[in-house]
Amino acid sequence: MASIQQIVQRTVNPFDSTSFRPGNFWHDDSSQATSINGIHEEIVAGVSQMLSQVQGDRRSRTVVLSGDSGSGKSFLLGRLKRTLNPQAFFAYIGPWPESDYIWRHTLRYTIDSLTCVPDGERESQLLLWLKSLSAFRDEGFLKKVIGERHLFIHNFKSTYPTGIYNANEFFSILYHLTNPDLYPLACDWLKGDDLDAESLKLLNVSSSIETEHQAQNVLGNFGRIATATQPIVLCFDNLDNVDRSDRGYIDLQALFNVNSIIHNQKLKNFLVIISIITDTWRENSPHVQPADLARVDEELHLRPVDMTAAIALWERRILPLHQEADPPIPSRLYPLSEQELHRKFPGNQALPRSVLMVGRQAFQTAKLQLQDQAPVTQEVDELAAFQLVWEKELAKSRKTVQEIRQFSAPELMKMLREALTALNVTGVEPKLLKSPTYSRYSLSFYWSLTLGRIGVIWIEEPNLNSFCRVMKSCQEALRKNTCQYLYLIRAENLGVPKNKGYRYYKALFVDSIHKHIIPQIESLQILAAYHELVNAAEAGDLLLGDRAISTDELKDLVVRSEVLQSCRLLQNLGVFERNMGSLLDSTMSQSSKTENDPLRERLKEYLFALVKTQQLVGRMVLLESTRSQFPEMTPEGIDGAIGVLCDEGAIVILNPESNAEEQLITVNP
Repeated sequence: MASIQQIVQRTVNPFDSTSFRPGNFWHDDSSQATSINGIHEEIVAGVSQMLSQVQGDRRSRTVVLSGDSGSGKSFLLGRLKRTLNPQAFFAYIGPWPESDYIWRHTLRYTIDSLTCVPDGERESQLLLWLKSLSAFRDEGFLKKVIGERHLFIHNFKSTYPTGIYNANEFFSILYHLTNPDLYPLACDWLKGDDLDAESLKLLNVSSSIETEHQAQNVLGNFGRIATATQPIVLCFDNLDNVDRSDRGYIDLQALFNVNSIIHNQKLKNFLVIISIITDTWRENSPHVQPADLARVDEELHLRPVDMTAAIALWERRILPLHQEADPPIPSRLYPLSEQELHRKFPGNQALPRSVLMVGRQAFQTAKLQLQDQAPVTQEVDELAAFQLVWEKELAKSRKTVQEIRQFSAPELMKMLREALTALNVTGVEPKLLKSPTYSRYSLSFYWSLTLGRIGVIWIEEPNLNSFCRVMKSCQEALRKNTCQYLYLIRAENLGVPKNKGYRYYKALFVDSIHKHIIPQIESLQILAAYHELVNAAEAGDLLLGDRAISTDELKDLVVRSEVLQSCRLLQNLGVFERNMGSLLDSTMSQSSKTENDPLRERLKEYLFALVKTQQLVGRMVLLESTRSQFPEMTPEGIDGAIGVLCDEGAIVILNPESNAEEQLITVNP
């Protein structure tokens, strides 16, 4: 073991701002780092009491959870999930891309969350919910129904004789959840995927969930059936990047329409938690109908924390360093001090994020002073800091985004629009197709007056009838000169020559100026990573160094850092081409260039950015931190890249005569 002073000099700052922003609590466990008993304890108690009331009478209730940016709302949602998950099923609902899609969006995210496995359990929330139902509890009955779908449906219909929408098909789906081979397909149906005829036949249903009304009723089925089991908690978060109304306001009315229907139509056993920034709530709630606001049962506001809680936040971050070090440790907060907190917050209250940001500055200063370097300057290399934020978000996206059909069509279109807008593509507009049903599969943009408007269609639903109708709408758009060129993005099956949709496709995209792009999962992971950063920037939660950056600043950093350049989908759309005459030619030259760029170059950029933002870091810590972001690289490969940066004069080892565990690295001045 080493002394605490040596460990402080080597380590990555434990208050690094990339850990300040949690996301979906089923995919991100960083909230545990800021989960301190005593912080917002009254909020936890209030939500717990509300949940107990739902458990008691099964009547759905709604809580608005407001707080300033940096007060810890998303962290608190993660804490509520961890604390109360044994008593309820939790669903995380991210921002909806279109207000006329909000029920389908809510259902999709609810099912996505229900397919997650809670801590300490072996099965998903969905299977735990199903097996807790009274109609499923009898072990003798369970043995009988294996392979007996009709008996299963009969038993459920006897238990729930009224109030279940489309009971035969819904109970058929529940039955197929018990079959490991059909479980994923049954989940796809529940999420609202537009399944093909063969899949529908396997599930013994006639059609997919196609409308808002159907999605509302299927979600309602969960509420009606759940009166026999635990409540379902719907957590709406990150509301600053949702669809906007015609007047430019965040369309909270759409959410409160959903909430009122849950109450008015007596969809039982739901607890709705709406997490929102105080200023966003203050500015936009006046545009919600008073009758809908009246459906809020309680408003809970996150207040600043006191110094006892602030000290506990610092202790939580510092403790792992103390546990690695040889005693003695000068103080429980070393290398920080309580005096710094009292100096920065003379009112003895602060937002949790502010406490952590002060901790970051103080730790960095102490780290450099131990090495007899000048204290850290206030200016942060934001491009280097962004590189680290991007790599962390991309690594998270690679873990959570495994299928293209993981996202709905409106979400795919929104992510693509955000990327195109960031890259300063001209005239990006949603909904090129005029079909009310299929317009959400499309967008368009301009490159030049010569080329005209370019249309993009992205449809991944496996239903070939839907694919046929979209292809017909594409023909209509070209006939009416709505656009001059078309790109079709689709990885799913195109059908066979006898299918009408395939014939439309062949006429449009085979041996044609119009192009078919087969997207790769890596491209979607990049788009999803950028989308999460946009969500954070809109909410004021995207930090670089010691400040939150705006959406416009994010776009500027994306252009300067060129992090979207490796997205093959964007390459194939020609958005990086500057010679517009070659837009419709093959983009292989750009693709090949990206393919031939070694991973080592990206690795070197990350290593250099980490050294620049930390200013001082141990060689082994640098290697281990980088390995967590680049698991495909060997330790030898990363160490070799460190050596190359040293040879190039970008970084310098302060004590090269020491062994690798003791070596300290800084930027070459």
